[in-house]
Amino acid sequence: MTILDDALLARIHDRAAGYDRDNRFFSEDLAELRAAGYLAAHVPVELGGAGLTLVELAHEQARLAKAAPATALAVNMHLVWTGIAKTLRDRGDDSLEFVLTEAAAGELFAFAISEAGNDLVLFGSTTDARPLPGGGYAFTGTKIFTSLSPAWTRLGLFGLDTISDDAPKLVHAFVTRDAAGITILDDWDTIGMRASQSNSTRLDGVVAAADRIVRRLPPGPNADPLIFAIFANFEILVSAVYLGIGERALELAVSAAQSRVSARTGTTKDRDPATRWKIADAALAQDALWPQLESLAGDIDALADRGDQWFRALVGLKWRTTRNARYVVDQAVSVAGGAAFSTSSELGRLYRDVLAGGFHPSNDDSVHATVANAILGPDTD
Repeated sequence: MTILDDALLARIHDRAAGYDRDNRFFSEDLAELRAAGYLAAHVPVELGGAGLTLVELAHEQARLAKAAPATALAVNMHLVWTGIAKTLRDRGDDSLEFVLTEAAAGELFAFAISEAGNDLVLFGSTTDARPLPGGGYAFTGTKIFTSLSPAWTRLGLFGLDTISDDAPKLVHAFVTRDAAGITILDDWDTIGMRASQSNSTRLDGVVAAADRIVRRLPPGPNADPLIFAIFANFEILVSAVYLGIGERALELAVSAAQSRVSARTGTTKDRDPATRWKIADAALAQDALWPQLESLAGDIDALADRGDQWFRALVGLKWRTTRNARYVVDQAVSVAGGAAFSTSSELGRLYRDVLAGGFHPSNDDSVHATVANAILGPDTD
């Protein structure tokens, strides 16, 4: 099942260069995606959505990323939240069902998780979570990489409670855009993924009501289903975006090879053995990843149990897809030649966009630590 038709993707593709040039949010794309029902793509039909599986959604996200990587990456954050809620609901946990019903009603969800210098990611926080009478919390801190900053209406965040009787606890919650104490900084001026407008978000005593406190967990690795759901949906859907970037880079490499004429031979570059090898090698690298993504996403859909090997598989997929996308783009740039160095070049834009893959969790050190723990057991020294 698909939601994104070719005409919609063509319009989104045509706007991508302008958004990047002007460092501007993808407002028109978002309006069209909302009208198409894409924000509720993963919401079950009985809750008002389209009911796409995670496998189907991953393919849609790759198609969207081929058209506009920054648009796909930003929308990804909303879709990850709906995926988390669905993963929990499918396993008998309705604690985030409101995410699904509100997404179906048109609300836009964003992540406020990342913090400068916090390499613990989900296992620790520098944001203060202060308990309030009645069960709510007030959050104070600064979050970075808050994609969808100009448009989100619901913000998922977390912080550290250090004063309750059972402290320390990591508190996961949701707030609305009109909550007092939220300041969105105008600080997104990056070399790539510019249309995502992933500005920093300052929280000054921002209150989450008791009915929007969804977890209180001890710091550190945790077997809670929420943590699993976040890792699973984030890593799979981010991987889909970078697979889409790789697919588009490969298309552009083929087009460049077919149109460039060698002054030495008088034939197009697609007849050149070195060019053919580069394109074939990029295609082989790309082909290897879709089966891995579909296997993992299919197991999430089917409620499969991979036991303690889930996290190894999830972080490995993200690591391979983001690194592979950079390799494919590099090969495509080599095939296209100096034209890719122009600011007007789509391939040049992909070259900048693909660099963002290294900044998404899990980073290289975390990936290797996770895989080592899965194979060798935890390092107790």
